[in-house]
Amino acid sequence: MFLLDMESFGIFASMKAHFLQILFIFISIHLISCGDEVDSSMFEVYDGPMSTAYDIELFHSDSAVVRSHLVASKQMEFDGGDLEFPEGIEITFFDKEGNITTTMRADRGFYVKKDNLYRGEGDVQVNNLEKEQKLSSEELFWDPNAKKIFTEKFVTVQERETIFNGTGMEADEGFNEYKLFKVTNSRTILPGED
Repeated sequence: MFLLDMESFGIFASMKAHFLQILFIFISIHLISCGDEVDSSMFEVYDGPMSTAYDIELFHSDSAVVRSHLVASKQMEFDGGDLEFPEGIEITFFDKEGNITTTMRADRGFYVKKDNLYRGEGDVQVNNLEKEQKLSSEELFWDPNAKKIFTEKFVTVQERETIFNGTGMEADEGFNEYKLFKVTNSRTILPGED
């Protein structure tokens, strides 16, 4: 005859409870793993555009006077208010009387809302119509708050008959006054040369 004392019975009951818990976990895992496999891409955060607009025009004004006019054939807006202009961007600057002073264009454009900063990429061209100055670079930033344009990339500046090349440049947004940081060379344009 087999007799259990109370202490042995407690150990047996505890082992039975642990066995049932382990069995329950094993069966649960087995049942879950037998289900359809879930595509993990369903849980990825979407980082694409929230909206897309076509043929857009944006005006910046100061004291009810238009100071700049931005035109783009496509604008994509992202979470947080950042913008991308994948098909190019053109910005026209005006003086206080409303006359066009400077134009800027780029193959692609970007706007970072938290910094209030525009960036042009690709073939970037700035043309000051009043001073007959031209700038070309592969990247250029425009800070509307500071009213400045700048780059750390290679630039070419043409002033009437002279061409300056350098790396890094800062100017007022109208490209009236500028500084080249690392001038590599300059030369005079010969007659008939464009």
